[in-house]
Amino acid sequence: MGIHVIKMPDLGEGIAEVEVVAWHVQPGDEVKEDQVLADVMTDKATVEIPSPVHGKVTSLGGAVGQSLAVGAELIRLEVEGAGNISAEKARQEPVKSAAPEAPAEEVAEPQLEAVAAASAPAQKASPKAPPKAHPAPPRQMPASAPALRAEGDKPLAPPAVRQRAWDMGIELQFVSGSGPAGRISHADLDAYIAGRRTGLPVGRGDNRYAQLHGEHATPIIGLRRKIAEKMQEAKRHIPHFTYVEEIDVTELELLRAQLNTRYGAERGKLTLLPLLMRAVVLAIRSFPQMNARFDDDANVLTQYDPVHLGIATQTDTGLMVPVVRHAEARDPWSCAAELLRLAEAARSAKATREELTGSTITITSLGPLGGIVTTPVINRPEVAIVGVNRIVDRPVVLNGAMVARKMMNLSSSFDHRVIDGMVAAQFVQTIRGYLECPATLFVE
Repeated sequence: MGIHVIKMPDLGEGIAEVEVVAWHVQPGDEVKEDQVLADVMTDKATVEIPSPVHGKVTSLGGAVGQSLAVGAELIRLEVEGAGNISAEKARQEPVKSAAPEAPAEEVAEPQLEAVAAASAPAQKASPKAPPKAHPAPPRQMPASAPALRAEGDKPLAPPAVRQRAWDMGIELQFVSGSGPAGRISHADLDAYIAGRRTGLPVGRGDNRYAQLHGEHATPIIGLRRKIAEKMQEAKRHIPHFTYVEEIDVTELELLRAQLNTRYGAERGKLTLLPLLMRAVVLAIRSFPQMNARFDDDANVLTQYDPVHLGIATQTDTGLMVPVVRHAEARDPWSCAAELLRLAEAARSAKATREELTGSTITITSLGPLGGIVTTPVINRPEVAIVGVNRIVDRPVVLNGAMVARKMMNLSSSFDHRVIDGMVAAQFVQTIRGYLECPATLFVE
């Protein structure tokens, strides 16, 4: 028998480390060639790592949430034959399992502390763990509780009990009575007070005001960690400037409905987003500095001729930004088809690294939940992001008359280090011009 070590492969240019987001095997499991061993994440793309050989898992190289460098040991297998390292070397350089066994006296403790400790990068020394917080025992309902009065019944209590409750600021409608017909006694009032102090449920109405105890810690790993890092970097490095403009999309919506009626069956349905994408592409012709990336380490602003539009997409695991490449060469139907394909790939966690990187400007939309105004965070190192708010019917003065029009706000953010406020406003106004006169989207 020999030992076969599988190392973290190089998953792409510029990738120095990846994060383990899921293990599909555990020590002791038998694996077959091409069986998936683990899922790792890089640049928000999840990659499956298969086994190149048959064998038995002896140890894992990291815990879920831990970052591993390219070339680091991912997993060890016991295989038939010599393996790729000698047995002597394997004994001299044992790998700690990703989930070490806890001492016998700690087995019953919550596992969250072990998960959090394992989530720290291997190369960093972990600080001394704080004392463990033993969870409070679950609250128990009394074996027998006084019968509750029917809805709408007034609480029955003698004057002395009412006066005492009044003095203490207690509403008797929330106190259960143990006497005849639910009559409330001093003992019932004492039980209510004791229950309120300890947080125990003491009656039907009291659950709304009962004290709650406990904590729920969740390790931030995988896509959620990547999102947190990206947002933190963007806000730390980029001085955001947000510009909001109101746009009348009544004519755009009429045109979209007509296009869907005429071409929907053969070309697919159009939403607002492909038309907005076209407006952004056309506006970039006048403002090429918006289609750029800023390297703030080298102080270099790079403008791009192709428009690679990032489209912020919400998935079950978090926000992802698939990229519609060469949007300048696509008509609205081509944009719509590519949007649908990328959204499905992102939501099914099948989007590749190439489909999630390389954008030069981003559009973000909350759809029907878009609100009135948002302050979108720039997708660093880009310099601009266009945010779409929801469409609503609003009263507007048009040609001297008050009419209902479909209005929508664009909330767009810019990197104020390289984009001046006047230029940002002119860029958004240009987009507005295309959307309010939608025929110009199709006229070159």
